[in-house]
Amino acid sequence: MRVLLFRPRPHKETIGLQNVMICEPLELEYISANIEALGHKCRIVDMIIEKESVPYFVKRFRPDVVGITGYISHVNIMKDYARQVKECDPRIKTIIGGVHAEVNPQDFESGYVDYIIRANGIRTFIDILNSLSGKAPAGDIACVYGRNKPAPEKDLTFSYLYPDRDKVKKYRSRYYYMFHRNCSLIKTSFGCPYNCKFCFCRQIMDDRYFARSLDDIISELEQIKETEIYIVDDDFLVGRDRILEFCDLLEKHRIHKKYLIYGRADFIAANEDVIRRFKQVGLRAVIVGLESCDSRQLDDYNKRTNVKINEKAVGILRKYDVECYGTFILGLDWTKKDFDALYRWIKKLGLVFVNLQPLTPLRGTDIYEKYRPQFIVREDEYEKWDLAHLVVKPEKISVRRYYWYTMLLYYKITANPVSGWYMVKKYGLHDTLKLSWGAVKVNNQYLKKLIGGK
Repeated sequence: MRVLLFRPRPHKETIGLQNVMICEPLELEYISANIEALGHKCRIVDMIIEKESVPYFVKRFRPDVVGITGYISHVNIMKDYARQVKECDPRIKTIIGGVHAEVNPQDFESGYVDYIIRANGIRTFIDILNSLSGKAPAGDIACVYGRNKPAPEKDLTFSYLYPDRDKVKKYRSRYYYMFHRNCSLIKTSFGCPYNCKFCFCRQIMDDRYFARSLDDIISELEQIKETEIYIVDDDFLVGRDRILEFCDLLEKHRIHKKYLIYGRADFIAANEDVIRRFKQVGLRAVIVGLESCDSRQLDDYNKRTNVKINEKAVGILRKYDVECYGTFILGLDWTKKDFDALYRWIKKLGLVFVNLQPLTPLRGTDIYEKYRPQFIVREDEYEKWDLAHLVVKPEKISVRRYYWYTMLLYYKITANPVSGWYMVKKYGLHDTLKLSWGAVKVNNQYLKKLIGGK
């Protein structure tokens, strides 16, 4: 069968991190590799980069099946893509997948969508193709969503072919994360062993966690051409022995790459020797969920860390010249005093790169029902559920003032001369200017929210 896979372009309302990062569509590369091995013909279209329309690619490729993936902010766009596909040719079967579809599949119900994958994406996609092509009996497919159909169990194994990264060869030079240019993605584990109240990650795997074998990971790394590697595990720093063995294997196999990972502050603080060792074999940056400068808030989020642990972790990363990308949650009960306190703490830590997110109670998290009565954004306005929009009414200040303090905080941290000179010295003028231009675009989106007051 002929299969066309789309990665959607964000809605204009979505406050877009694509202005400072565009990563490869790893999930579609997995699908492509595993279905082409069975004789199907596949093409991936990255609509973030492409300028043509959905009908253009449908008419040009003439697919039997179209697959579309995305996140919560893409829901309306994905359904609209399915509509456009059906209007081109109603015989084409449309398949929706992705992490939001797995947790909240009902959001994708539409007369234009034929299949919504609820679990085990690669295997289920293959099952659908087998059914459509007559290689398997037609009928109910276990992991395809249906009303009143019980949720299927998630696989705790991962025995699939590696992603076909050549399928997006024409786009590869455009993929990057901040200063990590020509960046390639790899996933080595699934789920998260922690249970932060605000986090969506553990819902995706039904509170379960498993990791691929290190030998399998090394084998995949040996096949990746790019030097910059973004390990997209929800938390790569799980188990000091595993990380140390991973470092030994990198050295043994003479794999010389640079790594960007997610990691918890408590692991970093308790395992300085692991960070030192990882730095020796290529660790370049860690995205750390610092979340707050108030230990009481960290307890409320069930982070199982505190301010002292966070400060120690940032200090260790600085000691070994590992960049820290700090992520923070902005409280819904905050006033100017709280924004100012966070700024002083970030300045004290010497952080240059931060991601500031208003507390967002996504459906499926522990805090969803608590804040639902205070929503100021409709739940079907998916494009605004991007972890940057304010979706809950602030308790003590106006929406406009909340956005203003957020913008001001970004400016004071990243747009000051000291931070600018730091970036130029470490990453060069060209990359600094390019990232700064992307930041200006994000700022303009915030400015529109500020002016509109919503």
